[in-house]
Amino acid sequence: MPRSAPKLGGGSLKLDPAAFETSFNMPLVHEAVRSELAARRRGTASTLTRGQVRGGGAKPWRQKGTGRARAGSSRSPVWTGGGTVFGPTPRRYTIKVNRKARRAALRSALSAHAQRESMAVFDASTFEQPATKQAASLLADWGAEAPTLVLLAEPEAAAGKSFRNLARVAVMPVADAGVADIIGAASLLVSAAAMDQLVARAGGE
Repeated sequence: MPRSAPKLGGGSLKLDPAAFETSFNMPLVHEAVRSELAARRRGTASTLTRGQVRGGGAKPWRQKGTGRARAGSSRSPVWTGGGTVFGPTPRRYTIKVNRKARRAALRSALSAHAQRESMAVFDASTFEQPATKQAASLLADWGAEAPTLVLLAEPEAAAGKSFRNLARVAVMPVADAGVADIIGAASLLVSAAAMDQLVARAGGE
């Protein structure tokens, strides 16, 4: 029997089997999540080696006769203000994942929500103006488990402003939602307009 998702406000929506009825592929989901989280890292951490730190050109004291340990530079890593050994330098953390693999991982994440019945659909056009109270009531009636991810189409800004102030509720355009966002949410709320885009991204009909 095809899976369906409840429509908040009444009724249900039949889910596309191609996008919501695939077996969960843990290694593929892990690979996609790891790639997405790595891509969000800025990679700007930077340190200076002993050759890059300013100063330290002259030998602090003569080699012998002072009673102190030998020292060739005041910018040695063992000195305060010295350079850093094996410190971080700017780098990219990008991990490549093929498009087919990303789509398969997205289907796995969506199918997991469909299987455990933690996904619902709502009509975002009912939010003509931002109304946090209306959004909170909608989630309470559904009984959504937190944290909740709300996916919206681009023109549905009023609905986005209604949900964004609620505790443990994340709102984002459906085009920006990744596998990490979807699989990391305990419940998934998708607008009717965003559902079509979500299915298209997953490679469904």
